[in-house]
Amino acid sequence: MGIQMDVVAGYPVNDEMERVLGLAEAVGEPVTVTFLWEGAEEAECAVLVPAATLALWEHWAPTAYPPDAAGDGNRAEAEDPELAHPREFGAFTLFRRRVGGRTAVARGGVVVAELLNPGEAHWLEEQARTVRQGFMDPKQKAAFEEFLARQSSPDE
Repeated sequence: MGIQMDVVAGYPVNDEMERVLGLAEAVGEPVTVTFLWEGAEEAECAVLVPAATLALWEHWAPTAYPPDAAGDGNRAEAEDPELAHPREFGAFTLFRRRVGGRTAVARGGVVVAELLNPGEAHWLEEQARTVRQGFMDPKQKAAFEEFLARQSSPDE
């Protein structure tokens, strides 16, 4: 993912949750968020993906995320999603989807981001990158692969 930003929301309340969601929206890049919900035994980790980024990834990804691939230990995946009212945090409203485990984040009636489990976010980004590279001409693809190799090399 582009900018790697990690945010921890300890026992999120309205102001803190609104700050975290606003920060992620302002960054415009996926943000890893760890929620320490009151009364929960474990922290819940998710990736907040801006709606436009998610649309791009899903456009290029050839298939949907396989349900059996969700094994990164996130407690939200192990449980059946509960039927609950949307949760409001200031200007933001969270809508937990019963199918797929995603949570849509809306502001002013518009979905601005989605909370995905980290495994799904990584998988979608990689699938989109791979398919998109397939549409490049060979010279452009070689230059892009060289660029990616330099990005992952330390101290160059």
